[in-house]
Amino acid sequence: MNRARRRSSLHPNQIQYQALTQAEEPSVTIEHVPPKLVLHMFSFLRLCELGKMAQVCRKWRSIAYDSRLWTKVSLRPEFSGLHVYAPEVLQALIGIRFGATLKYIEIPSDLITAPVLHELSNKCPALRYMTLDFSNAMQLHDFNDLNAFPCNLRSLCICLSEVIFLEGFMRRIYSCLSSLDVLHLIGTFELSSESEEDIYEVINISKIKAHTPNLRVVNLYGITFLDDSHIELLASNCIHIECLALNFCLRVKGASFKNLVQRCKKLKSLLLHHAGVEDDHMTSVPWEASSIHELDLTSTELSAHCLENILLRMPGFTYLALGYCEFFNDVILEKLMEKGKFNRLQALDISHTHALSENAIYQFIQMHGTNLKGLMLAGKPKLTENFWLNAIPCLKNVRICVLGTANGWFLKMQSRVHVDQIVEAFAQHCPKLERCEIQWDPDTIRFSDKSNKFIDHVRLRCPSLKSFTLSDGEYYEMVKSNFERADRVKVVRTCTNYTTSVVSLLNNYNDLLFN
Repeated sequence: MNRARRRSSLHPNQIQYQALTQAEEPSVTIEHVPPKLVLHMFSFLRLCELGKMAQVCRKWRSIAYDSRLWTKVSLRPEFSGLHVYAPEVLQALIGIRFGATLKYIEIPSDLITAPVLHELSNKCPALRYMTLDFSNAMQLHDFNDLNAFPCNLRSLCICLSEVIFLEGFMRRIYSCLSSLDVLHLIGTFELSSESEEDIYEVINISKIKAHTPNLRVVNLYGITFLDDSHIELLASNCIHIECLALNFCLRVKGASFKNLVQRCKKLKSLLLHHAGVEDDHMTSVPWEASSIHELDLTSTELSAHCLENILLRMPGFTYLALGYCEFFNDVILEKLMEKGKFNRLQALDISHTHALSENAIYQFIQMHGTNLKGLMLAGKPKLTENFWLNAIPCLKNVRICVLGTANGWFLKMQSRVHVDQIVEAFAQHCPKLERCEIQWDPDTIRFSDKSNKFIDHVRLRCPSLKSFTLSDGEYYEMVKSNFERADRVKVVRTCTNYTTSVVSLLNNYNDLLFN
C-alpha cells in the first residue's frame, strides 16, 4: 500500500523517465569484459583448458590462441594433458600459435623430427628451455636431414631410453649446444633391471662435454650406465660447474671426485642421493680444498669413520641431507658443531638416522635452530610431543618442517601425541612457515572437538602456509574442511599423495627441476 502511494505521488513524466532508464540499462555479461582482462584471466588456466575456452565463441578463440599465453608448452600428455597427434600439426602450431614468444617446450619422441626442430630453430628465437623425451621411444625418426637446431638454449633436458642409441641424433646437434648453462640427462633407474647385460650406454657423454664448456648445473639422474669415468670426462672440460647432481647413479663410487674437486673450483653443490659412493674413494678426496657447502648423502652406505672424515674436512654447510644414514651419530654431530660447520646452515635433513639421540638433536636445535629455514626429522619414534614443544620455539625462521613417524604401530610408539599442542606451537613461534608435514598416523595422534580452534590459529598466524600434509584419517578431514571454509582448498594434503622436502632451499633448485 505504501509503495503504491509513493509511486502515485510521482509526476507522470518522472515515472516515464524511470521506466525508460531501467529498460535502457545494459545487462552485465562476460561479453562486456575487456579483451585484456579476459587474456589475464586465461593466463591462470592450463593449456589443455585453453583449448576448451576456444570452443565457446570466436572472440574467446582468438584470445585463447594468443601467443602470449603459449610461452611454456608441454606436449607430453601424461604431464600436461595436451596431445598433438602428428608432427605436421606441431609444425603448423609453431608458426601459427607459438612463434616468437615461445620460451619453454617439452616434446615427446614421436614428435621429435627434423622438420619440427627446423621450425623451432627458425621461428622461436626466444626459446631457452627444451625437453626432449625419448624415454618411451621404440625407434627414432630419420635425422639425416637435420641441419638446424635452436642455438640459444639455456637449458636442455634429454630423457633417455633403455635401448635407443641417440648418437645419430646427437651428432647433428653437438655444434648447437655451446650456449647451454644447464644440462639434464634423465635415466631409467626406476624401470631398469639389475642384470648387467641389459645396460647400454645410449648417449655419448664424452662428446657432449666437448661441446658444452659453459655448463654450470649438471643433473645426471638415475643413469644406469654412468660411472666415475664419465664424471672424469665432465671435470676435464666443464670447469665452470657449480652444481652436480648424481642422484640414483649406483655405479658412481667416488673415484672421480678427487679430480672433480681439483678442477672444478666453482663447485658448491654436490648431490649424491642413493649413489653408490664408497668409503675409500670418498676419504681420499681433498674436501678441505673444495668450496662445497651443499651436500646430499641421503641413503648412502658410508661408515661412521668416513662420514666424520669428509664432513669435518669440508669448509661448512648451508644445506646438508643425511637421511637414512644409519652411521651418522652423536659424536659426529657434536664435532661438527664444535668446529663451527653449522654456522651458516639453513637446511638439514636427518630423518631416519637412528644413531642420533634425542639430547644431541635438541642441543643442535637450541644452538642453530634460529638460522634454520628447513628441518626434516621424520622417522624418529623417540621424538614425540615433549621434544617438539621444547624445540619449536627455537625454530623462529623455519619455512619447511617435517616431523612425526609413519607406521607408529610397527615402530611401537609408547605414547600418543597431542597434535593440538604441536600445531599451536607452530602458530605461535613460526610465522614464516610455508610447508609442514606431520607423519604420525591416526592411531598415534590425539585430538578433540576443540581442535578447530588450534587449526584456526595456524591458518591465521602462518599466512604463507602453502602445504599442510597429514596422514589420511579423521584429523586430516577436520583440518581440510577448516581450510576449505576459509577458501584455501589446496593447502591440506595427504602423505599418500604428497611428500615434503627441503630440496627447494638448494641454491640451484629452479635449475634442477625437471618433468
